[in-house]
Amino acid sequence: MTLSQLTALSSTVVEKTQRKLPPELRPHAAAIPVHYEALPGQDLLDEGFEDDILGLFTGSAHGMELREEQPMPPQIILFLENLWDFAEGDEAIFRDEVRITYLHELGHYFGWDEDDLAARELD
Repeated sequence: MTLSQLTALSSTVVEKTQRKLPPELRPHAAAIPVHYEALPGQDLLDEGFEDDILGLFTGSAHGMELREEQPMPPQIILFLENLWDFAEGDEAIFRDEVRITYLHELGHYFGWDEDDLAARELD
C-alpha cells in the first residue's frame, strides 16, 4: 500500500474514532492536529525513540498549557509504515492498530495511562 493510501485510510479511521468518543471529549480531540508520517525522523531517533515507534504525542498536555513558560501546541503523529509493518500488511489489523495508537496518544494528551483508557472504554 502506498503512503498516500495509508494516509487516507488512517485519516478515515481517526475521524471515525473521534466520532465515537464521549461527547465531552470530541471537541478536545478534534482540536489536536494528527500528522501522518511514513517513519520517525532522525531527530526522534537521536532523542532515543525506537525506529519502530507507532505513534507519538508531543506538546503540552490538556490543562498544562498555561503552566509552561513556552507551551508547545499539542499534536499526534502516527507513523504509518511502522503501523503497516506491525499489521503485517493486513488492512483490518492496520485499521485497528491506527485506532488503538490514536487513542493511546490522545490519552497522553489528557494525561491518562492505559488503566485510565480502559476505564473509559477507549482502549
